[in-house]
Amino acid sequence: MAKDKTIYTCSECGGTSPKWLGKCPHCGAWNTLIESVAHSEGVVKNRFASLAKTAEVAVLADIEATDIERTPTGHEELDRVLGGGIVEGGVVLIGGDPGIGKSTLLLQALDSLQRAGKKTLYVTGEESGAQVALRSRRLGLDHSQVRVLAEIQLEKILTTLDAQQPDVAVIDSIQTVYSDQLTSAPGSVAQVRECAAHLTRAAKASGVCIVLVGHVTKEGALAGPRVLEHMVDTVLYFEGDTHSQFRLVRAIKNRFGAVNEIGVFAMTERGLKGVSNPSAIFLSQHAEPVPGSCVMVTLEGTRPMLVEIQALVDSGGPSPRRLSVGLDRDRLAMLLAVLHRHAGVACMDQDVFVNAVGGVRISEPAADLAVMLAITSSLRGKPLPKGFIAFGEVGLAGEVRPAPRGQERLKEAAKLGFSVAVVPKANAPKKPIDGLAIHAVERIEEAMGVVRSLG
Repeated sequence: MAKDKTIYTCSECGGTSPKWLGKCPHCGAWNTLIESVAHSEGVVKNRFASLAKTAEVAVLADIEATDIERTPTGHEELDRVLGGGIVEGGVVLIGGDPGIGKSTLLLQALDSLQRAGKKTLYVTGEESGAQVALRSRRLGLDHSQVRVLAEIQLEKILTTLDAQQPDVAVIDSIQTVYSDQLTSAPGSVAQVRECAAHLTRAAKASGVCIVLVGHVTKEGALAGPRVLEHMVDTVLYFEGDTHSQFRLVRAIKNRFGAVNEIGVFAMTERGLKGVSNPSAIFLSQHAEPVPGSCVMVTLEGTRPMLVEIQALVDSGGPSPRRLSVGLDRDRLAMLLAVLHRHAGVACMDQDVFVNAVGGVRISEPAADLAVMLAITSSLRGKPLPKGFIAFGEVGLAGEVRPAPRGQERLKEAAKLGFSVAVVPKANAPKKPIDGLAIHAVERIEEAMGVVRSLG
């Protein structure tokens, strides 16, 4: 049987070359040749088969829509991010910084699934079986029956999946896996794409749920080709400071659930534990109100959470600095300009530092009003009233725009004991909320006036 040959295909024109060249000999494009395999005659391989099962053409209205059956992982916060649990034949990609807790969480989830009667397989390419066993002892999983395979060759992994027929398999990590069909090193673009495609095809064909662990770049994005994120069903990011005990798992893509959903975990001596009330970790416990602190209600997926915004304004000299942690720095500069133009609060010669407590990242503009009130409070040295919250988007003309699902935000604040709220007029509820005095405003000047009157 003839042996397969390695060729290089141009991503621009489709031309091939027997060896790698910096410039395509056909179209002249630079750095477009990608390693691939040319199968010899007589060799039958389904390397480029569809990732999903093929079916006949059908009218959309005639296709029966059935609910997807989910299997809980035993970790409520992880299930929340996944949309309720794992799905048969689903492929999940999870990425995060080294040491953040990816392997720990997945080993705990596999143990819970195994105890629930599911067949599990943990494929480790970065550790030996003894190292995985040592971690399981540390996590208190002394008698865990999770099957472990220390292997990085794709063909052997696929053979094991076919022989073991697990319900859930974890590949830790996809960057360590390589295929004999390619000559490039593990972790290269060609290897990562090829191995992920084969594993995804195996998941769809056999119904096994496969979780791929991915490395991240210095910028925090998943390493490897971007096509990897398009190939899988769910993409999760593990976030958090390794010096802090709290971790966030965020869904960036989910074909079986909502995106931008987050799960909150606390790292303990026995592994990761879910946090049922995440608002508590994003609020500092001040005995009395302090200047520069304002609490807002943000939305993460379907969950409203209270987050404390802290601001520090100090004399900065001729070149003042603007620094934000957990918030968009460019938006901070815009808010300072609006604050000066429409509210008469000048910070031109002041250093302005803004921080979202707890390491949470807020991307929605509903944080604008809270940021501006915190900055004003710090500049004037006057704390906001006790039990005070605010949220709302602020436009360049000084108008305060509504935030989505304002009713849920206000109910969450009232549930946690907050008593005063400054919100956009469009978010004011028709019926009063017990224990919460709501001040609806249309412009930033009005919001500043309400804060001064509250004293």
